[in-house]
Amino acid sequence: MPQLSQIGEIYASQLFWLAIVFALIYFGIGKAMVPKIERTMEDRSARIAGDIAAAEAARDAARAADEAYQAGLESARAEALRVTAGAKAQASAAAEARLKAAHVADEARLADATRTIAAREQAAIGEIESATVEAVEAIVARVSGVPVDRASVEQKVKAALAHG
Repeated sequence: MPQLSQIGEIYASQLFWLAIVFALIYFGIGKAMVPKIERTMEDRSARIAGDIAAAEAARDAARAADEAYQAGLESARAEALRVTAGAKAQASAAAEARLKAAHVADEARLADATRTIAAREQAAIGEIESATVEAVEAIVARVSGVPVDRASVEQKVKAALAHG
C-alpha cells in the first residue's frame, strides 16, 4: 500500500506540524479563552454570592418585619383588652349608678304609695265608721223609737270594727 510506504518519509514533518497545531491550540485556548471563561465563572460566582447575600438580608429583614408586626399585633391586642376592660368597668359603674338611682326612685314611689294607701285606708275606715254610726242610729231609732246617744254608738262601732 502506497500510503503506508510514505510514512517514513513524511513522518518527521507531520510530527512537526502536529506540534505546531497543538501549540497554537494550546496557546489560543489556554491563554486567550480560558481567562475569559474563568472571569465569566468568577463573575457568575460573585453574582450568585451577592444574590444569596441579598436574599439572606431580605429574609432577615422580612423576619424582623414579621417580628415587629407580631409585637405590634400583641401590643394592639393588649391595648384593645385594656380599653375593653376599661369600657366594661365604666359601663358597669354607670349601669350600677343608674340601677341605684332607679332603686332610690322606686323606694320613694313605694313609700309615697304606702302613705297614700294608708291615708285612703284611714279615710275609708272613717267613712265606714260614720256610715255605720248613722245606720245604727237610724235602725235603733226606727226599731225602738228612742233617740240614741251618738257618742256611745261611735264607741261601740269603733270597738266592734277593731275586734272584727
